[in-house]
Amino acid sequence: ILFPFVTMADSSVRSESLYMSKLAEQAERYDEMVEYMGKVVKAADVEELAVEERNLLSVSYKNAIGSRRASWRIVSSIEQKEESRGNEDRLPLIRQYRLKVEAELSGICDSILGLLDGYL
Repeated sequence: ILFPFVTMADSSVRSESLYMSKLAEQAERYDEMVEYMGKVVKAADVEELAVEERNLLSVSYKNAIGSRRASWRIVSSIEQKEESRGNEDRLPLIRQYRLKVEAELSGICDSILGLLDGYL
């Protein structure tokens, strides 16, 4: 054993989570990939990830954020169109939906910042 302070459970969790992250990537389920990579980071025995782990962490967050950014742009565009047309009755619904997407974006950003600050 190279690192005696690493329990077999941590090593097992890390290995399994890494595998599941790759599986989630292949299935294009990036939110799940984010969750699995969070487990990899938390189970890491050092403050630095392997190159493959670092790349997977990046891919997971890039795609989770990217899809919401695209959603935000679409909803914002619709909001502007409805505003310019004077369709005030739909604006509260559109704004509420845009705020939901913004909250998801903010949560994902907070998540990666928490991992970076707390573990890496």
